[in-house]
Amino acid sequence: MKLLILCLGYFFGSFPSGYLAGKITKGVDIRTLGSGSTGATNVLRHIGKRAAITVFLIDVMKGVLSILLAKYFLLNDSWQVAIGLTTLIGHIWPIWLNWRGGKAVATGLGVFLGLSWQVGLATLGVFLLMITLFRIVSLASVSAALVLPIIMFISFYNSIFSLPFLLISLLAMTLVIWRHRENIIRLVKGKEPKIGKK
Repeated sequence: MKLLILCLGYFFGSFPSGYLAGKITKGVDIRTLGSGSTGATNVLRHIGKRAAITVFLIDVMKGVLSILLAKYFLLNDSWQVAIGLTTLIGHIWPIWLNWRGGKAVATGLGVFLGLSWQVGLATLGVFLLMITLFRIVSLASVSAALVLPIIMFISFYNSIFSLPFLLISLLAMTLVIWRHRENIIRLVKGKEPKIGKK
């Protein structure tokens, strides 16, 4: 049963919401546009606001549902973390799209909302603050990823179950930063576009 749920976590994550938004809305392959990511930011820049919001919400729900499924079957924290990780892997490397997916930000948010809604909301708050101040999605995403392990540690430092949650927060941070490595280079050079600019 546990292995089946791990597989389901991957398939939840690999649901190609951004790709389908491009195909259904404009008949294009979003992977051939902009950053090549299937995430909501690339959809926003090349497909439109409504499609981007839809993709964002679906990607968040992919993460939430995978954790809720694990909790429904009373799996312990370590298995919840494992399923959350397979969901992130499915989103980044979906089998249906030749292993080319998104950058794990929205789906990661969903995973952490499922694991601990307080941590998820606090991380979302950091993201929204950075968006408001700088209007650069990648900067907000990387900033939220960097503070995630700190928020997780503060939230669970006195819990015997803190290690699995801290581990996935570190792994998620690493994945998000690695997926944004080109964005980080553009940020350093001052060439990363703001919201509304292609």
